[in-house]
Amino acid sequence: MSRIGLFFASSTGNTRRIAKAIKKRFDDDTMADALNVNKASPELLAGYSHLILGTSTLGGGQLPGLSTDCMGGGWEEFLPQLKDVDFTGKTVALFGLGDQAKYPDEFVDAMGIIYAYVVARGAKVVGTWPADDYDFISSKALADDEFVGLVLDQENQKALTDARLEAWLKLIAPEFGLMV
Repeated sequence: MSRIGLFFASSTGNTRRIAKAIKKRFDDDTMADALNVNKASPELLAGYSHLILGTSTLGGGQLPGLSTDCMGGGWEEFLPQLKDVDFTGKTVALFGLGDQAKYPDEFVDAMGIIYAYVVARGAKVVGTWPADDYDFISSKALADDEFVGLVLDQENQKALTDARLEAWLKLIAPEFGLMV
């Protein structure tokens, strides 16, 4: 079994594309295939010591899920299923997608919701990302003036995505035992 689990939820396909790009960057046996949480089980996720979790943020800062047109369900349905999973000893890196122009008051809030959930259950979260170069008002994904994970805005800053993703992967690689 791979050491690193890569799970995401996506409503438009953008988060899925980023997850697949991460898998492609480290296309070997250390990382599992990118898996939509609507096809995952709590037992599967719990089996990994290292996790990369990705999400989009919908509407007013919501997790993707059935109520937000996430086909097959998403984090909204999956997080409650993880209530008995102990994240102690697990290393988690997060990436989130949002639209800072259209939703500046809840920019990448879903990533902040997932962060709070896994930290409350003992996870060590790595891969904080500078909040500079983003124009937003508020975000649940901020901690100590940094984002709790990589933030990508495919609507307004798509040209920065590849460079940001590459820099973030280099940042988290030592924590995950990945070669860059």
